[in-house]
Amino acid sequence: MFRSHLVVVDLGFGDAGKGATVDWLCSAEAGLGVSAVVRFNGGAQAAHNVIAEGRHHTFAQFGSGTFSGVPTLLSQHVLVEPIALAGEARQLAALGVPDPLALLHIDGRALLTTPIHIAANRAREDARGSSRHGSCGRGIGETAAYALDRDAPTVSDCLRPRVLRDKLQALAAHYGALIAPSEHRYEPIDTLADMYQEFAAAVRIVGGEQLARFARRGRLVFEGAQGVLLDEWRGFHPHTTWSTVEPRNARAMLAEIGTAGYVLGVTRTYMTRHGAGPLPTEDRTLDFPEPHNATGRYQGEFRLGHLDPILLRYAIAVSGGIDGLALTHLDTQGTHYAATEYATADGPITHLPPGTWQDLTHQQHLTALLTTAHPVLTEIPDDVVPWLAQTLDVPVALTSNGPTRTHRTPTPATVIAA
Repeated sequence: MFRSHLVVVDLGFGDAGKGATVDWLCSAEAGLGVSAVVRFNGGAQAAHNVIAEGRHHTFAQFGSGTFSGVPTLLSQHVLVEPIALAGEARQLAALGVPDPLALLHIDGRALLTTPIHIAANRAREDARGSSRHGSCGRGIGETAAYALDRDAPTVSDCLRPRVLRDKLQALAAHYGALIAPSEHRYEPIDTLADMYQEFAAAVRIVGGEQLARFARRGRLVFEGAQGVLLDEWRGFHPHTTWSTVEPRNARAMLAEIGTAGYVLGVTRTYMTRHGAGPLPTEDRTLDFPEPHNATGRYQGEFRLGHLDPILLRYAIAVSGGIDGLALTHLDTQGTHYAATEYATADGPITHLPPGTWQDLTHQQHLTALLTTAHPVLTEIPDDVVPWLAQTLDVPVALTSNGPTRTHRTPTPATVIAA
């Protein structure tokens, strides 16, 4: 079994099964003694579906170990949206989780996503028309962009009403011209400030020392949001998120407490993505059941494609390598195919150069390449686990052949590679 802290990261465009993986790692069945789930990127746009013990919940800001009573730490790298968080707490309470907010610890340095950011996000994406970048419409990009060179509101500001009001007023003034002509509106500043004071009184706002406290009590599971192929610096610009998805932040936090972790990369047996952007192996004849993913106004349609080891190897490379794979959706019926190479105008391609971090010119080049590439497909053997381990040169540590916790099975590689 795993013997170190764990970092769970999606190797695709999201929706690979991170939530279900984290749920199992935190469960009594796994027996790993997890003391906390640490969210290390993203915000309220996360949608991690967990089905366990007859309950289903789409985890957004709470960690996916919540059904097992495992606390959540929203780190400084998470964008916190208190209004959505309160709604999620009510949903969890209705599912039988006692006092969900008592499980929540939030780093005061985390940026605050407000209804002002959300209105601006939706107005900007609406204005793009048919040239949309792809967005969940939850204000993530605006939260991150505003904070680049301005005094942005943070979670700790919820404890300082006057400071918070000043920051909210500056935020509203900055976005006024963008939002005013649109259909999108938000609550008055005083109303927002009052709500955020209530939020601060209901949760634990902590400092950077909380991570070490949790580490002293047991194992940490770092839960990533979205997928590495959407990473702000490693994804295919402009169809990316304003978030560092690859495990750089998780590794940095582990280094702060003087330890390392086991990085578990999650992938389906086929590719998926929401909305605009390249998906080289897309096949519109694929019709796999997808009960928890649908077309959204801002996300766009949910798309399916054949397995793409070229993209997966790229994701592994830009993640700085991974230690093991969690392979999900093994129960999907039918013959499966995988891309062995791309046919392009410049000849066949079998791998994508990772380039250097923060090189958007390189990412734009890859976007153009992937948009016109034609995959050469081969049939995947029935025994997909050893085949994928050999293809990606990474051991498969965990498999899933169904939607619930009981469908997850550790493999012998879990012990060998731990």
